[in-house]
Amino acid sequence: MGVADEEARGTTERVLILLGLLQQRRVWTGDELAERLGVTPRTVRRDVERLRGIGYPVRAEHGIGGGYQLGPGQELPPLLLDDAEAIATAVALLAGTGAGSTGDAALRALTKLDRVLPVRLRHEVRALSGSVESFGAGSTPVDPELLMTLARACRDEVEAGFEYPSKDGFGRRRVEPYRLVASDRRWYLLAYDLDRAGWRSFRVDRMTEVAARTWRYRPRPDAPDAAAFVQRGVASGVYRHQARFLVQAPAATVRAQLSASAAMVVELDAATCEIHSGADNLDVVLMYVATLGHAFQVLDPPELAARAEELAARLRAAVRP
Repeated sequence: MGVADEEARGTTERVLILLGLLQQRRVWTGDELAERLGVTPRTVRRDVERLRGIGYPVRAEHGIGGGYQLGPGQELPPLLLDDAEAIATAVALLAGTGAGSTGDAALRALTKLDRVLPVRLRHEVRALSGSVESFGAGSTPVDPELLMTLARACRDEVEAGFEYPSKDGFGRRRVEPYRLVASDRRWYLLAYDLDRAGWRSFRVDRMTEVAARTWRYRPRPDAPDAAAFVQRGVASGVYRHQARFLVQAPAATVRAQLSASAAMVVELDAATCEIHSGADNLDVVLMYVATLGHAFQVLDPPELAARAEELAARLRAAVRP
């Protein structure tokens, strides 16, 4: 390594140390930073300009009480974390993976942190996460380590295997994991099932003996929209009957009334939408849509329209003297 390379590395290390100092305290004077870094105030000013050049909004205020401070910017730049901060962040994200609507974001952030987390810190994160619990609106608990194994497999595009229940008992599934999807109640894995040659969604809480392999796969061009695929399967695909309704109400209004795991809402225009849902008993889904309080029409299946007429006649008879 030449002298120029050594100087460049020294400058980079110094700028990173400067960034860490700015994140630790609200205001630093130029002399304080120069003393900490072992350089002149002029070098501090140059390093501040380097930080500004890569997106860090470092402010400089003159006069009594002034100095350098790190302010909010238009974009989110990288953060520097010491060991204790990294452990605390990872444990908080592990706890957040089961927190309903924020669970997906927590897992994405944890996957990014996992890529750079030093090995020496992993056992501390695992030990501390065991003492963290959460409660939510009926969410099914999932082992964070299992989620991380699947998230890494999706990120690194490597095959995975796990035991999964079926009509014939538990069996080993070999998959190409594509995406983890969080609903309001559960976690699902969208993956290409190698033994069944098709895309499948799997409930993560039903998996056991999960392991990622080292064999990498090439992403398939026909990969479906993960969230839509899983929601379609959860809302209607697992039931004996599937139903479609035309509803005279905005899609946003109807979505606010329904659980994402109970039905899929498709916007048609500003005033109408379709509801796709399923049930083992057609009466259940029919009454569910009726209680939303909007005018609607049965689209499929044909026998559901006939059932609606029977129920309507029964309800009219109920109010006669």
